[in-house]
Amino acid sequence: MKLYLVGHTLRYETGNLCFLFFPGEKLQVEADRSQHGDFYAITRVKKGQRFVHVLVILGKNGKCTKGHAVFLNQALASKRETEYALGKAFLNAGEALCGIRPPWGILTGIRPVKIAEHLLQTGMQAEQATKYMTEKLLVRPEKATLCLRTAEKEARIRALSQSNSVSLYIAIPFCPTRCLYCSFISHDVEKMQKLLPDYVEKLCAELHAIGNLVRTLGLKLETIYVGGGTPTSLSVPMLTRIFDTVRASFTLEDLREYTVEAGRPDTITPEKLQVIRASGCTRLCINPQTLNASVLKTIGRSHTPEQFFQAFSVARQEGFTSINCDLIVGLPGDTAKSFHQTMDQLMSLSPEGVTVHTLAMKRSSRLVSTGLAQYAAHSAEVNQMLEMAYSQLDRAGLSPYYLYRQRNTVGNLENTGFSKPGHEGLYNVFIMDETHTVLAAGAGGVTKMRRPQGTHIERVFNFKYPYEYIARFDQVIARKEKVEEFYHGSVFQDLSGGGQPSGD
Repeated sequence: MKLYLVGHTLRYETGNLCFLFFPGEKLQVEADRSQHGDFYAITRVKKGQRFVHVLVILGKNGKCTKGHAVFLNQALASKRETEYALGKAFLNAGEALCGIRPPWGILTGIRPVKIAEHLLQTGMQAEQATKYMTEKLLVRPEKATLCLRTAEKEARIRALSQSNSVSLYIAIPFCPTRCLYCSFISHDVEKMQKLLPDYVEKLCAELHAIGNLVRTLGLKLETIYVGGGTPTSLSVPMLTRIFDTVRASFTLEDLREYTVEAGRPDTITPEKLQVIRASGCTRLCINPQTLNASVLKTIGRSHTPEQFFQAFSVARQEGFTSINCDLIVGLPGDTAKSFHQTMDQLMSLSPEGVTVHTLAMKRSSRLVSTGLAQYAAHSAEVNQMLEMAYSQLDRAGLSPYYLYRQRNTVGNLENTGFSKPGHEGLYNVFIMDETHTVLAAGAGGVTKMRRPQGTHIERVFNFKYPYEYIARFDQVIARKEKVEEFYHGSVFQDLSGGGQPSGD
């Protein structure tokens, strides 16, 4: 798709608006409009003495549509006003061309809750904030309401964090098979068997090093999240060693939450659950994604609905009282009727948490590389599935506490975590909101450091692939110095006022 910018330099913002209507397309910024071809977006911002006029022209397959917007050209007119006007004009042109209206209006970021939170902090009541989001940002009323409900719950969760709070992420990037839609750095556990002992050894050494840092810096560990991949694809002895290392390396008495993403039901056994339970785990994730057998087969999940029910039952028998289950709407072959059946079956188990994801078309997934991706197809039906799920979860007493968006999702929809009171996934909020530092261990892990005085984030990356993580482990450990330097302020400037970080 050819993109033309006239009278402005909002390349990034305009590109994101293009993706609302043309997900997956490659954008080519051009200057010569005489050769725009048959698939293009022309965006023009023209400043007059009193008004700023915005024009968007979209063309595809011989059809051309236009959208207009205007605002006062005042001395204090901000870049944001230009963005809003550009978004409004783009939505009008896009709806006329494609016949769809993005549910989140002109919003293209991954954290719309941030906007709702800001509106509430300025003193707006919920009704005023809803009006602003629907009229100014063109968000659908039901999405604005969802966003505000989530913002209120997130604010209470963030308030739990203290000046010296941190969380810990433990990466186990191995899976039994790779799902059709997956783009994460995860590896077939059968093919990686030779690496597993070395990986576990190095992971435990890194956890020990992080534990020393937490003690030395006087940090308070709030939450632990063991994710992947599928952590339960490891053997019982390997899991035991990892969990024993965590217990030996960190003080867990004041821990608010300890989540283990068991994930794939076909990897879950009573023995593994016993090890997880003994570790101090307070929250378990068992993720069916769907309970439609044919859809499971299509997406490459090597388990059956029956295996999910069995895993859930065993988890209850082993004493787990906080279980979260992930679902995905928009999977190939799924329908509103079959998804409704999935919801009915899942809710009959009364899980404490359900996270509803919208299928995202990720470039490195087999779904996209094999040409099976259908970005816009069935988007109305997918939205119907989502709203039906939300309604059913509300009736069951589960409320939204966590929401984010991804690029190239079916129907431009969202991912939302629901839970019963007291069973919210605290780590999910802390990591998405960047509430406090998250220390990461394992291949592909990214430590995100935040000083308590401000919003500045500094990142330290581990090597992505297990073989590289193992081979260059000395560098992984050496990079831990950056964490200590960050908290001592000897390398990174405190962008929030120059004060020294709290160590208490």
